Amino acid sequence: MSTAAGELAGRVALVTGGGRGIGRAVSANLAARGAAVAVNWARDEQAAKNTVAELNSSGAHAFAVHAPVDDPDAVAAMVEQVTTELGAIDILVHNGGIASRGNTVADTRAGEVERLLRIQAIGPHHLTQLVLPGMRECPRGDIVMISSVAAHTLGAGGAPYNMAKAALEALAHTLAKEEARNGIHVNIVAPGLVASDMGDRLTAALSGGTLARARDLDASSPFGHVCRPEEIADVVAFLVSPAAGYLTGQRIVVDGGANPHRP
Repeated sequence: MSTAAGELAGRVALVTGGGRGIGRAVSANLAARGAAVAVNWARDEQAAKNTVAELNSSGAHAFAVHAPVDDPDAVAAMVEQVTTELGAIDILVHNGGIASRGNTVADTRAGEVERLLRIQAIGPHHLTQLVLPGMRECPRGDIVMISSVAAHTLGAGGAPYNMAKAALEALAHTLAKEEARNGIHVNIVAPGLVASDMGDRLTAALSGGTLARARDLDASSPFGHVCRPEEIADVVAFLVSPAAGYLTGQRIVVDGGANPHRP
């Protein structure tokens, strides 16, 4: 069924890391609501192609575009390609990222800190710079940062990831103040544990290998299940929808209330 008549019809979305996990769910949700979607990938080309094929088979307009978010030249080429093929990007979802290795500060190599910051914060800063001129000319713009509860819970053994997500959130809050006058909304979605590839790896690591998947924790999780990628995608879709027309600078935690003492 065609999605052209949805509430996001006529809008153009770029989702980094859009072929897998949360990014795939976000791409599918936005496409189902009528947006044309550029599905960015850095390492898993087949996953991005599979996602695009599924979306297009449902009547959406989607295509895959390659660019590691920490490669400035590739990012510039990606923005030019998306703008040429679809028009100005007016929905930008910063989802691409990697986890840190779980070491203490004392045992973390400097290169790991730098890599996480490039991918999670510096790359999004550069990509946003490139998208802003076109977005400012659109009737409305939306930038959504997929962060993590880790930016506030700041658990041990995750300094590079914690630092990178905190920097991403600082970028979001600054942008929200700067770009409101241009009709651009900037918000943060901060998931807890999600049943995704990354969530599975985290679960296996923290359990010492006794658990293989995040879904193995369903029974002990809020509301009877670990958060699914589609539940994150629903929040993103709300934030870029007409229903959130007066929201910006917000941080929405999606963890089922599992971190009640967060700031």
